[in-house]
Amino acid sequence: MAGETKFTVEVLTPEGAVFNGEVVQLSTRTVVGEIGILANHVPVMAALKPNLLRLKISDSETREWAQAHGVLQVFASHAQLLVEEVHTVDQLDAALLESQKSDAEARLADPESGEASKEAAERDLERINLFLELARGA
Repeated sequence: MAGETKFTVEVLTPEGAVFNGEVVQLSTRTVVGEIGILANHVPVMAALKPNLLRLKISDSETREWAQAHGVLQVFASHAQLLVEEVHTVDQLDAALLESQKSDAEARLADPESGEASKEAAERDLERINLFLELARGA
């Protein structure tokens, strides 16, 4: 790892800070595709899609979380992720996620649901499907 430049990353949820420290690389997914951030990256502001968030702390240490929707801001060798929810993969409960998936699918199929409710259900399904994939792969 000699010579690799680190930068500060904050991962925040409504419940509080999940991570605050120096990393070599941040990898996640925005609405336009995968993104990898290194030190001295150009400024970025992007909406985040559910994904596996990876923070490379060093050559021997990488931390990973299941990340929901959110926002990424990069400026002056500092990255901040404001995310609706973040979980370590081993915290994901496949049975609970299956129940949430059934609920979201029912809301999406309900002819009485308004457009906003359908959009929320689609957004929930996107997150749930990614979390289920990660839970099953763990």
